[in-house]
Amino acid sequence: MSRTVIVVIDGFGIGAMPDGGALRPGDLRADTCGHLLDHCRAANGRPLRLPCLGALGLGLVHPHPDLADRTSLPAAVGRAALGYPGADTFAGHQTMMGADFSKVVVARLGEHLDEVSTALRAAGHTVEPLDGRPLLVVDGRVLVHDNLEADPGINWNASARLEDLPFARILSVARTVRSVAPVARVIAVGGHADGPLPSFVREGDGGTVGLDTPASGFYRNGGLEVRHLGAPLDHTRQLPDLAARAGIPVTLIGKAADILACDAAVRRPAVPTADVLAHTIDAVRATARQSGAGTPGDAGAGPRTAADSRRGGAGPGPRALIVANVQETDLAGHQQDTARYGAVLEEVDAGLGELIALLNSPGDRLIVTADHGNDPTIGHAHHTREFVPVLIHRPEARGLEFLPDAHSLADVGATAALALGLDPAELANGAALPTAPRAA
Repeated sequence: MSRTVIVVIDGFGIGAMPDGGALRPGDLRADTCGHLLDHCRAANGRPLRLPCLGALGLGLVHPHPDLADRTSLPAAVGRAALGYPGADTFAGHQTMMGADFSKVVVARLGEHLDEVSTALRAAGHTVEPLDGRPLLVVDGRVLVHDNLEADPGINWNASARLEDLPFARILSVARTVRSVAPVARVIAVGGHADGPLPSFVREGDGGTVGLDTPASGFYRNGGLEVRHLGAPLDHTRQLPDLAARAGIPVTLIGKAADILACDAAVRRPAVPTADVLAHTIDAVRATARQSGAGTPGDAGAGPRTAADSRRGGAGPGPRALIVANVQETDLAGHQQDTARYGAVLEEVDAGLGELIALLNSPGDRLIVTADHGNDPTIGHAHHTREFVPVLIHRPEARGLEFLPDAHSLADVGATAALALGLDPAELANGAALPTAPRAA
């Protein structure tokens, strides 16, 4: 059997990238993993209990006394740069699955007012600035503005009160903005506010101006409607769709179920970590009940060939791709709550132990990684631009191997494609990581 499980620990960085301080110079000291370990030891009087992450080699890519001398599993160990602008969950997952984000940029709405206004007027809307500030009022009801909850320039919003407009009309405005927006996401937001939306407009970081959505009452007044419009991507050249077309069952769990595209995938959305882990473990157990003859159309069924071996070897038996996102680590980072983050990470580690026990056939892969950093000690509630770990459990390997630094999260997806016997060149982005034996 050849099953590949990707567990994304959302917001689990291992140290700032060289450009990590471009927006906030203080972010150059970001180190989600190291600061978390230090703070939890001080608060708990003991180190975090992370035996599986330690056994997978986390301490080799992030040297720390609490992770020393733990490596014991047959694993390939490395780290990855993000490979996309900013630090964003949506962009991180799309890149990891093989998307090319080279044309996506970080940009404030104020830098593109003319293009956005022209597109909206061409679509039949009235457009005017709000009190001369760099945001737009569309049809007298919809605010088009910088998203103030993400890093500056990552996302733009189109927001309106549902008592003023039905959500379908808000979404129509957002779609027109999306047609010319260079940023990763345009988000349509409709809700019930405590007053006129212009009264909740404020300045954000980095020269942004937008609606203070939490202050408006949208989140607490009920009836909130949201639609995320991502940058145009060729989802047929991402890992889930590529696997599905090869007859490989695909399961998307947690936030991955919400943000990754694949019509054939089984989706198990969940936020509580216990549910995410339970869905992941159940999905792996389900593959063990499949017939050894493989699934219909499974290119991996049948005798193992020399080409299989060269590809990383999807051998006889059914294959499966499972992608799970653990979101509560990221939520704890946003809340700057080291205690909660540490408790969730220990819960994740226990779940990894169960997955390692189940993924014990030659060709199986457990890939543990992240999508960006979210240092709960950094002094703000935004993501941090950090390297992330790449820890790959390989049951058939004899020992530990080191991976070169991945230039992009897309290399993680390409490596997973190789493990499934797929051609990484069919992805829009990424190159499978070569391995080298550990030095004696």
